[in-house]
Amino acid sequence: MKATAILGFGNPVRADDGVGIYVVDRLKEYLEDTDSINLFDMGTSAFEVLFKLKGHEKIILVDAVINTDEPVGTIYKLPASEIEAQIEDDPMVFLHSLKWDQALSYAKKMLGEEYPEDIEVYLIAIDSTRFNVGMSEKAKNGGDKVVEILLEELRVCIKAK
Repeated sequence: MKATAILGFGNPVRADDGVGIYVVDRLKEYLEDTDSINLFDMGTSAFEVLFKLKGHEKIILVDAVINTDEPVGTIYKLPASEIEAQIEDDPMVFLHSLKWDQALSYAKKMLGEEYPEDIEVYLIAIDSTRFNVGMSEKAKNGGDKVVEILLEELRVCIKAK
């Protein structure tokens, strides 16, 4: 299997915004440490993680999306072409507020020809980013659905439970 990096974005003290981190934490329960799949919590060390993307042929991003007018927990999967359209030539960001589209902009510059073409984005609809430790059950359910989708997609390195 080609090397895959799964990046979870969000802030776990901003209510449902932490759903990307939740997905990465849940995947850690099922996936063995392996050279082919690496899980990254982008909410706490985004810039440092970008250097670790070198050598991955696939990137999967998971994040929350607000104001969709869809029920909390609704999942969106975006094609790579949608992501590429968002990448900025020279994004101006604060390191503590780096989002996935900005992270990909920097990764593309840092990795050059080694930047992977296989990129997927899973967005989970939320309606709250208030200061609050913990997520709604609906957001968790959306995160759990993404975990199931990714485990099925990866189908390897799964611990016996």
